[in-house]
Amino acid sequence: MIATRDAYGQTLVELGRENKKIVVLDADLSGSTKTALFSKEFPDRFFNAGIAEANMVGMAAGLAAGGMIPFASTFAVFAAGRAFEQIRQSLAYPRMNVKVVATHGGITVGEDGGSHQSIEDLAIMRSLPNMTVLCPADGPETAAAIRAAAAYQGPVFVRLGRAKVPVIFPEMTSFSIGKGVTLRDGSEMTFITTGLMTAKALEAADMLKEGGISARVVHLGTIKPFDVDLVIKAARETGAVVTAEEHSVIGGLGGAVCEALAEGFPTPVERVGLRDVFGQSGTPDELLEHYGLTPAHLVEAAERVLQRKALTAESACTRSAAG
Repeated sequence: MIATRDAYGQTLVELGRENKKIVVLDADLSGSTKTALFSKEFPDRFFNAGIAEANMVGMAAGLAAGGMIPFASTFAVFAAGRAFEQIRQSLAYPRMNVKVVATHGGITVGEDGGSHQSIEDLAIMRSLPNMTVLCPADGPETAAAIRAAAAYQGPVFVRLGRAKVPVIFPEMTSFSIGKGVTLRDGSEMTFITTGLMTAKALEAADMLKEGGISARVVHLGTIKPFDVDLVIKAARETGAVVTAEEHSVIGGLGGAVCEALAEGFPTPVERVGLRDVFGQSGTPDELLEHYGLTPAHLVEAAERVLQRKALTAESACTRSAAG
């Protein structure tokens, strides 16, 4: 178990040792975002902008214009909210080489409550032209994603979490921006997941297997650019899809999957996520249960989508017979 923010902090230090162009900015939250590790080893390449997220993004844009590779960090709700205009105008529009790494995404922020639980950041960042959006599942993938972001030329938004999550990828795993990965093969339905929900989908697939149902698990560590080919392939081969994200079902992973399938291969889909509501205070486990983001809830969604798949097949047979 490791929090993705911890893997981020460790990887930043490694990158700082390897490349003197790496600089880090924070908005007075370096202890929480784990950029404090970088500031301790490289104080001359660390900039605390204070509680001024918009100014931090502008500073990062200036550093990028000067040839540096800035990583700017704060909580997801502040990065995507308070600094949206600056990210749009100073990073995405001119395609500046800045990496915005937003920690404390989703409801597993916990007791801080709905004001600090970002459930719309992926949708906001995904809507911006030129913006690359990443949401790794665990510590090893986070380390690989941060390295991939550093090597990529252009603005990147990386969503990380506060809570510790299970490790599902091997150490030194690779990360290809824009490519998903099939973690579990299956023939009857597919879970398409991102972030911490990927581990929960693997648990759900095991539960379904005990009941004789073969479930595939596809993880998308990149929300944009979107791996349309992998999503359509899974839909064609299994005929039913459940998306799962620690985010609103509007505009994030679920929205991206539905858009791709509506245009490429219409398929029954169930979206698991927050149903157009804000979060609230509670422990991470309490909130995941309350909002239906557990393996048991994923199993229920799989059962619903399989019923719809059967009805779709029955309807197709009826139309064929009538014709």
